[in-house]
Amino acid sequence: MVATPQPQYFSPEEYLEWEEKQQLKYEYIDGEVFAMTGGTIAHGTIALNLASTLKNHLRGSSCRAFIFDVKVGISQKGPFHYPDIMVSCDQRDQDALKIIYHPCLIAEVLSPSTEGFDRGRKFANYRRIETLQEYLLIDTQQMNVECFRRIPQDKWELTAYTEEEEIQLTSINLKFLISLLYEDVQFPPEAPKNELIDS
Repeated sequence: MVATPQPQYFSPEEYLEWEEKQQLKYEYIDGEVFAMTGGTIAHGTIALNLASTLKNHLRGSSCRAFIFDVKVGISQKGPFHYPDIMVSCDQRDQDALKIIYHPCLIAEVLSPSTEGFDRGRKFANYRRIETLQEYLLIDTQQMNVECFRRIPQDKWELTAYTEEEEIQLTSINLKFLISLLYEDVQFPPEAPKNELIDS
């Protein structure tokens, strides 16, 4: 999750060198750095459920799943983000030590404070990654997942999944029930509905 930007500007090289010495993780966009803050229990549980599912599915393949602390670079000059989960099947990422540049799948677990950014500017940045085939947005308030899938002519098609539906990730040939993502997740209580008053 993104917090208030630091009041200084960095070149990409300065950012990468500076961030290695920091206790927090920082995203980098247009010269500014943004501290990553902690998430909720639901956020962490959903991310772990997805990462576990991906890890089991990809075991023995040339693809690798990454969670939380691994940076993705839109280019060598940035921006640099920390997706909640991503998968790379690209040979160019096999020996990467710090930054992934060629993911095929990225997933973000939404929170009220970052949802607009994840849907807007961050997705606009992610779309610049030529290898990216699917972008997942996962709701923490209800069982709802949106999958943006790259289609011909560099367009993006939205498929929404709700309760009891099966999610299909074509980039890694995986299908699973949406309930698997939400295992052990406690949703916030619904706001009470106003009762109708007879006139």
